[in-house]
Amino acid sequence: MNPKDIKAAMRAERLALRDAIPPEQRAAMSKAMADHAGDAIAFAPGTIISGFLPIRSEADTRPLMTRFRARGARLCVPAILDRQTIVFRELVEGVPLVDTGFGTSGPGPDAAILDPEILLVPLSAFDARGHRIGYGAGHYDRAIDRLQQKGMHPKLIGIAFDRQEVAHVPDEPHDVSLDAILTESGLRFFASWIG
Repeated sequence: MNPKDIKAAMRAERLALRDAIPPEQRAAMSKAMADHAGDAIAFAPGTIISGFLPIRSEADTRPLMTRFRARGARLCVPAILDRQTIVFRELVEGVPLVDTGFGTSGPGPDAAILDPEILLVPLSAFDARGHRIGYGAGHYDRAIDRLQQKGMHPKLIGIAFDRQEVAHVPDEPHDVSLDAILTESGLRFFASWIG
């Protein structure tokens, strides 16, 4: 099998394992993530951090984002503009959420578009080297590339459950590795800036 087929098989397998987590257990695991990383991730007040509002069986990053906001972070979440492009719209308390594509919700088109310095990245599978398998559309890879073309070096924190880890993700030249992974067991880093 080629890398694309291997990734597709791993994606399906790990998402099925994630889907099997009961909702109440998933909520407790998401809270554990906030407890592990809410104060452990280093950033200055005013830092722009992109989280995401959960779809399907994803971890819920809202408790973590609440902790980040309390520490002075400026928050945003992705909005899908088309099959190729996501942007990051500012998430302001009290602003109503709308459908933002691919089953996601977030601030509407009037919200400010921000360039995040830290991204919480949803994923299907990851390995101990910091390589990830996304959902297959490449939205985050292209968004990260656009930020890098602007001269930015966004820090990438994968968000997943322990059961989404695999022994080895077949990485390709275009793949962007993570700086850290956050699961219900804790925060593992692959770069020194985190703590």
